[in-house]
Amino acid sequence: MAFRTILTVTGPYMGDGDLKLAADLCDEIGAHLAVLVVAIAAPPPVGEYAAVVSEDWLKERQADEKLLEKRVAAVSAFLANRALSADVSSEYPEVGSADERIGRRARYADITVIGPELLAGETLKSKVIEGALFSSGRPLLIVPRGTRPTLKPKRVLVAWDARLESSRALRESLGMLTAADDVRLVMVDPVEDEHHHGQEPGADAAAYLARHGVKVTVDRLPSSNHSVADVLRQHAVDGGAELMVMGAYGHSRLRERIFGGVTKSMLEDQSLPVLMAR
Repeated sequence: MAFRTILTVTGPYMGDGDLKLAADLCDEIGAHLAVLVVAIAAPPPVGEYAAVVSEDWLKERQADEKLLEKRVAAVSAFLANRALSADVSSEYPEVGSADERIGRRARYADITVIGPELLAGETLKSKVIEGALFSSGRPLLIVPRGTRPTLKPKRVLVAWDARLESSRALRESLGMLTAADDVRLVMVDPVEDEHHHGQEPGADAAAYLARHGVKVTVDRLPSSNHSVADVLRQHAVDGGAELMVMGAYGHSRLRERIFGGVTKSMLEDQSLPVLMAR
């Protein structure tokens, strides 16, 4: 699908680097930029000394709200100097509801973009990732530091495991894949049976892409005692990929956090921009 609205999220203590990145992507494809400024509220005091510290807590919240207003004004000034369609909104959620509030806003965009500044944080980063992936129904583009993102990539690696999440990522990125010069549909240790990849792993997905005019090549790779994430990253580097497309959280979030997984590894160590969907 075509991306007509791009959402990016910023916080009170962030600079304009991620805004510039998202604005440049909008310029590249003629999209509208939606900016969401988020400050996560300090939790209320509990326990024996709650009444004593409640006044300090109220002052902290008031200070947070002023910082939020200041950041909204700064973002508005930034956008005023760019010749593009844009809007800015703000949220001041409690930590427990932040991902849902962010995800709700992301439903009205075609894709959410996370840049290096947000990736360098902790709480807000995790809330944006979880909100975009679990509460929006929209894809997420993660752009690590030192990379040059584009929504018109010429070489794309698609990590395919035949799960629902991979199918969703494939469909969400179809417009980019159709315009690319080289798309690699990559499987690591594919299982050949009716419950996984079928008798010829990748054949059905490649045929689907080919019918859309995608120039696709199927690569079946052995893990050779390496992690799937490492194999994908290395293959992307070897093939000069500008973007990786993959499904996110094929297992539950809890299982990924405890035991690890491809999504968790990719979120912790990105070597190129990654588009995720679930």
